[in-house]
Amino acid sequence: MEDPQANGDHNHNHIPKKLKLSSPSSFISDSEIRQEFAHHQLGIARINNGSFGSCPASIIAAQKQWQLRFLQQPDDFFFNHLQNGILRSRTLITSLINADHVDEVSIVDNATTAAAIVLQHVGWAFAEGRFQKGDAVVMLHCAFQAVKKSIEAYVTRAGGSVIVVQLPFPVHSDQEIIAEFRKGLAMGKAHGRKVRLAIIDHITSMPCVVIPVRELVQICREEGVEQVFVDAAHAIGSVHVDVKEIGADFYVSNLHKWFFCPPSVAFLYCRKSPIALDLHHPVVSHEYGNGLAIESAWIGTRDYSSQLVVPDVLDFVNRFEGGIAGIRKRNHDAVVRMGELLARAWGTHLGSPPEMCPSMAMVGLPSSLRISSDDDALKLRTHLRDHFEVEVPIYYQALKDGEIGGDNWDGRVAGYARISHQVYNTVDDYLKLRDAINQLVKDGVTCNNLP
Repeated sequence: MEDPQANGDHNHNHIPKKLKLSSPSSFISDSEIRQEFAHHQLGIARINNGSFGSCPASIIAAQKQWQLRFLQQPDDFFFNHLQNGILRSRTLITSLINADHVDEVSIVDNATTAAAIVLQHVGWAFAEGRFQKGDAVVMLHCAFQAVKKSIEAYVTRAGGSVIVVQLPFPVHSDQEIIAEFRKGLAMGKAHGRKVRLAIIDHITSMPCVVIPVRELVQICREEGVEQVFVDAAHAIGSVHVDVKEIGADFYVSNLHKWFFCPPSVAFLYCRKSPIALDLHHPVVSHEYGNGLAIESAWIGTRDYSSQLVVPDVLDFVNRFEGGIAGIRKRNHDAVVRMGELLARAWGTHLGSPPEMCPSMAMVGLPSSLRISSDDDALKLRTHLRDHFEVEVPIYYQALKDGEIGGDNWDGRVAGYARISHQVYNTVDDYLKLRDAINQLVKDGVTCNNLP
């Protein structure tokens, strides 16, 4: 574990633009990868990295060292190590996402906390009369439930209106998404209203699709949207992130989903502007008023270790050929390959083209399973876990009117498995899922007769 103050070096703002990668002779081996994730429960086909991420053993060990340092001498840790360690992590993240300055990057618990920070600010603007009652917030219908609840808590309660953009699924191109988003903005601006905030996912969760976020942000600028918040909970480590290229006012991504940090930790990027000066952490401490990054770095006595291991995580990812970019390509290529394998085995299709898949893919399930509700999807997921030792989310996509007539389910795909691929996964994980579904189909099982 790197000591933030080793050799008396207190200058954490100077980070090389190109992080050092391992030489070919020292790239991590398959056996070393297995050792790093040997703590995973044996026998489980764990193809759901998207929900909670995964943390290598070496990072768990680094985290434990930070935890022990605090427990051994809390005062020394607080006065001499904590803030410098967090600054070191922020500086590395600044370089990783191509932000202009470390002051634009705060470290928070997760994307839920970041959404609360941004939406709290918007709610204040409505409550204080800076935004007019009825002005709109535009969001995608598949936004995270926590974001929807934050809008309810902060925005609608203060008088803002919400426009929900219905995205098509299955989806075949970026243009389908762009067209629907334009419709949503037009609705938000109807009757002389202003769109005060647009919330755009970089990668939607259920169903998972890579959104053309740069194009949507540009449309927001052209249409006079006041602020743009990109909820990129799944992004860092799964797709390329360049916050200047994307151009949003706010951008959040979890570091524990696809970037190997222990839970829970995320970064919130706030582009330098007068608005950024009025953002505050919802947990108020004695640092209130010193800027969001400083406020977020101390919200009372708690475990900050997950925020301090970012340097160790970068060392870990750079053991792979190509570093984090190499891992992204490896996972994307593998999940598409496995998704196509499953779709062929089940006679179905992927929910989006390969270029719109991150390190996850939606794979249609056989129509004979008769997935006809969210409850059915949850029952099937539970059955796969309990009886086949397969962990995979199941998504229900309501069919259009007229697509199902009576008992005619042939070819009507209403359920999708969201498969993930991370470096610890093997082909056997996906074959186990394939065989489990095939067995259910062979046995004539439908969601109607699952417990």
